[in-house]
Amino acid sequence: MFDVFEQPWGLLTVAVIVLLILLMFRSIFPEKRHWWQLALPAFLAVTAFGLDRLVQTDLEKINKVINTAVKAVEEEKPDAIDAIISENYSDSYHRNKRVLILHARRVLSEPVVEKNIKRILEINISPSKTTATATFTVRVVFDKRSYVYQSYKRIVLAKVEINLQKELGKGWLINQAELLELDRQPVNWQHIR
Repeated sequence: MFDVFEQPWGLLTVAVIVLLILLMFRSIFPEKRHWWQLALPAFLAVTAFGLDRLVQTDLEKINKVINTAVKAVEEEKPDAIDAIISENYSDSYHRNKRVLILHARRVLSEPVVEKNIKRILEINISPSKTTATATFTVRVVFDKRSYVYQSYKRIVLAKVEINLQKELGKGWLINQAELLELDRQPVNWQHIR
């Protein structure tokens, strides 16, 4: 479908244009006025919001996966992380999904994060709509009982890039996550073992 209709504003714009055309038509031809003519733009507006509620775009689905990952770390739920990771996952530190999940279970077994505050910088979806790359920052506020808080600092700004792939029957899953920066300094997974 057309990109203009991916958000309700596209169909709402059409509804406003239809309303303006109908108002002009009704003023030029007053004898052809009918009450149902004004129902058409209202129907289009209701349809716009109804479709927006029922249909999720790829961008909305990707944002949901990112939000799930950020929340799962905050709530110390490695099973929630497991559910959004692709079976062919690998990154510069974790050679596969199993190693990543074992690492997540070990790290998240103790209080680590008090709060994560995410800000999406960029999401690029491939023309084939089967892969995507997202770059975002997370302000991590560490739990006072955590090793990081006691040994390093309370708040860290992390910049992360993730690659996602759309899998049949599973939707968008993360197949790579790389740490790019900590407090605006270039790093990678090897730096924070």
